[in-house]
Amino acid sequence: MPAVRPRRDRGTLAIVLHTHMPYVEGFGTWPFGEEWLWEAIVGSYLPLLDLLDLGAPLTLSLTPVLCDQLEAPGVPERFARFVEEVRRRTHDEDAAGLRAGGHADLARELERAWGDYTAAVEGLSRRGGDLLGSFARHAQWTSSATHAVLPLLATDEGVRMQVHSGVMAHRRRFGDGWRGGFWLPECAYAPWLDRALQDVGASAVCVELSGRFGEGAAEHLRTFVSDAGVVLVPVDRATISLVWSDRGYPANRVYRDYHHHTIHHHNPWSNDGGAYDHASALALAREHAADFVARTIARLRDAGAGLPGGGLAVCALDTELLGHWWYEGVEWLKAVVEECTRRGLELMRLDDALERHEPAPLGRGADWEVSSWGENGDLSTWSGPAVGDMAFVARAAELELLAARERAGAAALRELLALQASDWAFMVSRGIALPYARERFAGHRGALAMALARGAGASIEGVRNLAVDADAASLVLSR
Repeated sequence: MPAVRPRRDRGTLAIVLHTHMPYVEGFGTWPFGEEWLWEAIVGSYLPLLDLLDLGAPLTLSLTPVLCDQLEAPGVPERFARFVEEVRRRTHDEDAAGLRAGGHADLARELERAWGDYTAAVEGLSRRGGDLLGSFARHAQWTSSATHAVLPLLATDEGVRMQVHSGVMAHRRRFGDGWRGGFWLPECAYAPWLDRALQDVGASAVCVELSGRFGEGAAEHLRTFVSDAGVVLVPVDRATISLVWSDRGYPANRVYRDYHHHTIHHHNPWSNDGGAYDHASALALAREHAADFVARTIARLRDAGAGLPGGGLAVCALDTELLGHWWYEGVEWLKAVVEECTRRGLELMRLDDALERHEPAPLGRGADWEVSSWGENGDLSTWSGPAVGDMAFVARAAELELLAARERAGAAALRELLALQASDWAFMVSRGIALPYARERFAGHRGALAMALARGAGASIEGVRNLAVDADAASLVLSR
């Protein structure tokens, strides 16, 4: 079937890829730590770059803390050693064990999957070992320095430090082409953030408003503008949940099972418990791409009717979901891009779409509560009973640093930013790598206290490449 020319009155789809990794470079190895970064490079980042280089009109948001790690000295070499010295051996050992146990089909799948790692090493080599530089021409949206949940910070100064550091890092790395898109970590928005966002030129943020309007409401297909002039872009949970939910595409029995693994955490099984069949899974990914586009067209037709331009559906996903968690996810995404062209669904980068879709005013005095895309649409994932102590400790540490600002050198600033990362509380709330998360949080709290005690000349070895632009953020603190 030939491509169908998109009609502007039929609505627009924007796929936003939130690309983030907590600062694990230099902090731990198997099973928790640096391995997460290496596996994301293999499964998500390099395959996504191949798709972006083909011209796919996707919106790429890169967190500064991920860029810190990709920019760190020696990362390409350590990645190559991980593949050669760790993954080659573990694939061989697990395949041999499976074959000895009479599971030749599972062993063959492990041998096939080993090719993902060799392809990644070759792909990174073709890019001169410069993964961050390869992302540069695709990077559009940025975020706060270390992915802090901004409404939970204790002070306006703390918010400014996170926001300014993140934007400065983006501009240093990627130049002046930034158009003001700022990914709020965890989509956590509160009206009092507008001033700090505007001060650095941030003009648009994605927000989760399902709790306000209800999932599937037409309001999720239009943008709003706050009294301060910041454009609020609702993410469309009805579209996102086709992928990211308990019953989303990745749960299908044919896809590779992320949770069922060998002793060295390789995954030769499918979700139905049988041996994984890669060809069948890729065929299903193409079917699911066609289903996704068809459902998005229907959503825009039904709920977007009467909205200017037919509405804007923003499907925001964690990049690491695609390829790493959902093994076939990048292939699904590639097929979605192709299917949009075939079906005439206009797929646009979000910055371009925002120029076409005029935001509606909120109106003075609009009662906008704090919201996020966490459980219940609030901040409880990062401040509820399971992690309330962490929220209080982080806020107290922020106040302590501000009270002793004359001793707050680069080390103290960076340790505070590391402490404020949303990832530690998220992992604890969700029961993911819980000891590692607690240890990292406590370690940064202790290092911050030590840095303040030692003064502005304290060593920064523990956070050697984390938030290097936080040094400039000291200017924010001295206002």
